[in-house]
Parts: sequence; C-alpha cells; structure tokens
Amino acid sequence: RPGSRRPLPPAREIQEEELRRFASRVAALLQGPELGPEAVDCLQRLHLTVAATKYPRKLDGKFVELLQTVLCSSKCPEQIQVLCAAILREMSPCNDLILSCDEIQDTKLLSLVSSVLLAQGNKKAEVSAVGQRIVKVLERRLPEGQSAQYLLPVLSNVISLSPESLTEEQTNVVSRKMADWLRYASIQQGVAQPSGGFFSNPRTRQPGPVTEVDGAIATDFFTVLSVGQYYTQDQWLNVQAFSMLRNWLLCYGGKGLKTPNSDDKSGMDRSVMSVVCTTSTSSRLLPPKERLREKAFEYCQRLIEQSNRRPLKKDDGDLQKACLIEAVTIMDIICKQDSSYMYRAASFLKILHGRICGDATYARALLPIAQFFLNHSKMAAVDSDAIYKHLFTDIPAQLFHNPSLAFEFVQFCKDNSQLFTETSSIFRQSFPNLFKFLAWNSPPLISEFVDLLPFLLDAGTAIEIFHLLLDLPCLTAALDIQLRSTALPTSERAASDPAVKPATCLEAFRHPLYKSMFQYLLRTKSAPEDAPERLIPLRQLLGSLASSPRVVQCAETVPVLLELFFRVVAEFADGPLINQLVVLLLQRSDQLYEIPAFKDDVYRVLSSQLVMLCKLHPALIVELSKEILEFSGTVSNIQNKEAIFTHVVWAIGEYMSVSYDKRCTVEQINRFFETLEAMLFEITQLRPLASTSSYAPRAISVLMATLTKLAARSQDLIPRVSMFLSKMRTFVQSPAVTSVYCEEDLEEILIRATELMNLLKMPSVAQFVFTPPVDVASTQFQREVNDSLPFALRIVTHLLEPAPGCMPG
Repeated sequence: RPGSRRPLPPAREIQEEELRRFASRVAALLQGPELGPEAVDCLQRLHLTVAATKYPRKLDGKFVELLQTVLCSSKCPEQIQVLCAAILREMSPCNDLILSCDEIQDTKLLSLVSSVLLAQGNKKAEVSAVGQRIVKVLERRLPEGQSAQYLLPVLSNVISLSPESLTEEQTNVVSRKMADWLRYASIQQGVAQPSGGFFSNPRTRQPGPVTEVDGAIATDFFTVLSVGQYYTQDQWLNVQAFSMLRNWLLCYGGKGLKTPNSDDKSGMDRSVMSVVCTTSTSSRLLPPKERLREKAFEYCQRLIEQSNRRPLKKDDGDLQKACLIEAVTIMDIICKQDSSYMYRAASFLKILHGRICGDATYARALLPIAQFFLNHSKMAAVDSDAIYKHLFTDIPAQLFHNPSLAFEFVQFCKDNSQLFTETSSIFRQSFPNLFKFLAWNSPPLISEFVDLLPFLLDAGTAIEIFHLLLDLPCLTAALDIQLRSTALPTSERAASDPAVKPATCLEAFRHPLYKSMFQYLLRTKSAPEDAPERLIPLRQLLGSLASSPRVVQCAETVPVLLELFFRVVAEFADGPLINQLVVLLLQRSDQLYEIPAFKDDVYRVLSSQLVMLCKLHPALIVELSKEILEFSGTVSNIQNKEAIFTHVVWAIGEYMSVSYDKRCTVEQINRFFETLEAMLFEITQLRPLASTSSYAPRAISVLMATLTKLAARSQDLIPRVSMFLSKMRTFVQSPAVTSVYCEEDLEEILIRATELMNLLKMPSVAQFVFTPPVDVASTQFQREVNDSLPFALRIVTHLLEPAPGCMPG
C-alpha cells in the first residue's frame, strides 16, 4: 500500500541489511501478477542504490537469478527489462550469472542481454560468444518488427574489447552489410508513429524527401548530415554504421591486403585509372572489404561536400564540423590501406583546405588534413609545406586560448614530432608559437610538452628556447594583454601618443616604445638573430600581472621544463654551445620576471645545471674566466642568488686546475684567489660602527674550501689562506655575528675552517687531495677520494689537532 511505504534514506547511506529487505520487497513485486508503476519505481531506486557507491553491493543469488528471469521473459514490459539489465550491469562481475545469448531472436532483448555479458570484465569467451551471435543474427533476414539498429552498438563494443573474436568470414558479412547501410539508405523521411490518441489521424500524409542542412531537398544519397523530421530504420543504421566505421576499418579494413612491390607500377596505373574513369565491373562484385572502402570513400566525399552548405541551425553547424573531421580521418585510413584512393583524396583535400583555412571555426579540421598530407605527401608528390605553414603560423597565434584545440594541436605535434623533424623545418621554426599553447594552458599541457620539447631542441634552437623558457610567465602576461586589447572596441584601439608614457599595460601594448617588444615576445617563428635583452623594460612593465593565477601557474611549470632542457642539450652540446649557455645562465639570473617563488625555483635549477655543464666541459672555467670573475666578485650575488653563486665558486675550486685544462696558469689561479679572498673578507669582516649582515653559511664554507683548493695548487698562497682561516674563530665568537647566525651554523663554519687549516699544514697531502694528477683526475680512485673528502679532512684534523685548550685563536 502506497501509504504504508517507508521512504528510503539516501542511496549511499543504505546499509546491507536495509538493502536486503528492500531487495526482498522488489522480488515480491517482480513475482506478482502485474509489473506496474510501483515495480518500475522500486527497480529505479534499487539501481540508484547499487550504482551510487564505488564499493560493490551484494544482492542475494536468488534475487540475481530472478532479475535474469524477468529480463528474458517475453511478457515483461520493456522498461522493466531495461532496468533489470542496468542493475545486472552494475553488479558485474557477477558469479550468479546464467544468461546466454545463444537462442535469443528478439534484437532488443539480445542487445540488453549482450550488454550484461560484455560488462563481466572482458572475458574473451563471453565477448566472443556475443560477437558470434550478433553476426549470426545480422546475417539472416530479420523478421517484421525487428531491427539491426539495436545490435550495432553491441557489435561496436565487441570489436573494441576483442577484435580477434570475429573470423574473417564474419567480418566479410558485416562489411557487406555496412557498405549497403552507408550507401543505400532511403532518401524519404520516416513516418511518425501514431500516438493512438482520440485525435490521431489514420490517414497520415506521405513522407517527403530528406533535406540538406541548408533546407534544400537532397538529390544524393542519405548521410548523417541529411535532415528529416522522422527517420527510417535504414537511416538509423546508416548513422550507426558511420559512427563505427573508423574503428571497423582500423580493425579489419587492412587485413589480407597485397602491397605492390616498389618496382611494380600496377598500383600507380590503378590509381590513375581510378581518377579518370570508373571500373566497368559492378562494385557489388568487389570483395567485401574493398567494396566497403569504396562506399566509405564515397560517403566521406559526400560529407565533405555537405559541410560546405550553410546550416539553418547552429547545432547542424557543429555536426558539420565534427563529421568533416571524421570524414578526413577515415579517408586517411582508406588511403593507407589502398593507395589507389590517394590521388583522388589528395586533390580533394587540397581544395577543402583552401576553402576552410581562412575560417577559424574550422581550425580543428585542419589537423586531420595536415595528418593526411604528412602520411601521404611523398607518394602523392604534393608540396604540403603551405598547409603546415598555415597550421603552425596562424592557428596557435589566433586560438591559443581555446583549451580543447590547444590539447589536440599539441597532441598532434607530439604524435608526429618524428615525422616533422624528418620532413619539414617549419615545425622547429614555429616553436615560439607552440609555446603560446603552454603559456596559456600550463597545467593541462605540461606532460605533452615534456614529450615534445626534445624534438624542438637542436644546436640551432637551444639558445632561443632557453630564453623562451625563462620568459614563459612573461609570455602568459603578454597573451593576456593581447586578448584584452583585441576585445576593445575599434575606437579605443588607436595607437598611443609616443610622447606620453603609457599608464597601463593595455596602453603600452599599442605604444610605439613597447610595440616592438610585444611583437618580439609574441613572434610566430624563430628569430635567433634578435637580442632578448630588449625585453628587460617589458618584464618590468608586465610586473603588475605577476600575481595573476594564470601567470603563476605558468611559472610553476618552468623549472620542470628547464631541467628537461638541460638534460636534452647535454646529449648534443659542444664546448662553444656550453660556454654560451653558461654566460647566458649568469646574465639571465639578473633578468627574470618578478615572481619571488619563480625566481627561487629557477635559481635552484640553474645552479644544479651549472655543475652539470662544468662536468661536461671543465675548460669553461678558463675560457670564461672574465665572466665568471665578474659574477663571483659581486657581493650582491651572495645575497640575491646564493644558490648560483655557491655553485659557481665550487666550480672554480673544482675545475681551475691544470688537470682539467693545460691552459690554466698560476696567474689565473692567483687572479681567482684574490677575487674570492676579497669576497670572503667582505662578508666576514667585523664592522663595529655598522650592523653585521647575514650571509648563507654554505656560501662562507664553499668560499673557504675553494680558497684552500686554489692555494694547494699555487702554494705561495698557503700562508694567506692559513692566516685567514685562523681568524675565523674570532669571527664566529663575535657578539655581532652570534646575534645574526645560529649556533649550529657557526659551529659548522669553525669546524670546516679548522679542517682546512690543518690540511694546509701538510702541503703535499693538500696538493694531492685538491689537485689530482692529470692521469688520475678522472679515474675511479680519484672519484672515491673526492667522495670521501669530508672524512679525509676529519682524519687529518684528528691527527694534527693539539690537546684541548690549545686551538689557534
């Protein structure tokens, strides 16, 4: 009784016991004389209950068996059958399943039972059984009232799960059917089903012809773009066949094809003949796969022609574009499987490209067209550079802000990066444009660019890409300004007065002083000859956008790509390129977009990569001595760029040695020593009349170690270093110093100073430890010595250290 029914709590909160009671109630209804609205309502609620949790729900085995019995009952209403099948799918995989599709004749019921069987977890036997039964039913003439349209979605699922479950004979059966469904559907509209109401008119009007999307009466065969008020069964099969055509051709279209030998001209002759004439043999006499390819190709040609019509409804316009993309993709597959279609397709798609390339709404369709020419331009002897140039020049510049297009475009580049690098220089030349997609859509595209970046890098692009990566957040800000400027009314887009300084970024975008800077940052192709230094004023100008969420997100991706950049460059870089990168690394550390977290992350990456570059080319310390001395002799670098400064100083101590470069002289060692000595003196001297600044303890320790290493290689310097190190106790015990440094840091500095000073008391040992001979500089033995250096220092200290209370003051 409806009045006595207690409402169920929310589906996710129902406990197992309450679910069991509710299932018992549903079972009673299903076994009753009539399956009415209450049974429908209870089954809907049961379906929601088992579907509304990610944890599997348990139902009694007898109840599951009852659901299967009701599902297969010929007297059961269709709505009840659909709900029973839905519940059984949610319960999958199900151990109590007794369903079989072997004897089912009704296509609707076969579809429902098959959907349950296919939901059991890709069991090959189940999938194969369903596939065999579906093909067997499709093979024969269906009784009146039965339709194959319920079976094609199941067949599509079968070939997705297990393509090998169908034999060649069975695929031939389906290929014949699909060719007919695609080409010979009725061009008359369907008839409305009578409602059976009091005013229904038994004398229905004869259906009219289907129309095109622009309202014109269709004069050619029916396609998915044909329009009618109602549709016939064969028209629905036409639509379904097209929806599964691509997958079908990929699975079965190419099997058993004969590939002509390279010196055999029969393929070429057949291709030419296919352009100028039609074969005299009826297409019905062709083998099933070849006939399906022929009908599919005609269908795609018709769709492309239909896409040129102006639709009356917006939805039809969206469908046109989707069908156009699918049609071009299918043409590409057909041409891969049979080259005789290639010449017709190439000329057809050339014309199509010329028609749509100026319309931004068709941008996504340009990708499969470019894919086609990438795959076939060599064999078709077609110059496709104009197609690639338009794709890489105009689309990223205009539509970088379209997220779905951005993903598809970058995915297309990633999938074809090897082909592009082998066939066209446009791909690498267009990297500034491609990075606009990343700058605007950073989080979703970072993994794609990790795969793509190695293909964009070579000796010719490395320097420019290095600058671009560092300026990526700045590019995001510039794209933001560009979009806002484009959205302004035409009256407000007039050029600014050159004599008046722009007050906002938007005004600066059109100001003559900044216009060329924006143009360089937003360039569409590589410009290695231009100087990136010109962007310094623009970075300052765009500082107001540094806190923009989109800019911050972009900045977070830069460290990942920088690390990848250096890993890839290390594989091909020679000495001159490494030198150039090190100089730029030091220069650009002063020229970064003002986002504090971004700068810290970039400094961290650059400092670690500097070490890697020095290991690859140790001679750079001598070759770039001027630039390195200038950087390491600037006190502000310790404060602002401590990570980079520390690694530069470490590299000087490690590689300023004749072991790594015979051009290293005592004069050069002395010059570096004096610069670093002055730096250490500057940051450790005690100024009674001024407050003491705090510097990173790591920088002090590395400076002390590097000075010791240099002194070990030029032993006239040992007394100066020893004297300096002996004064470190005074430094660490000074009240001015203890007020700004923590006790642990000061203790570590003093320990390191004592260890180094003790080592210098044995010059020959110090020279061996810090200056390996040329013949052992890169041996495993020397690497082990370097790895255990801290331990060696402590051993020497232990041997030389006097009794407590006698430490140098």
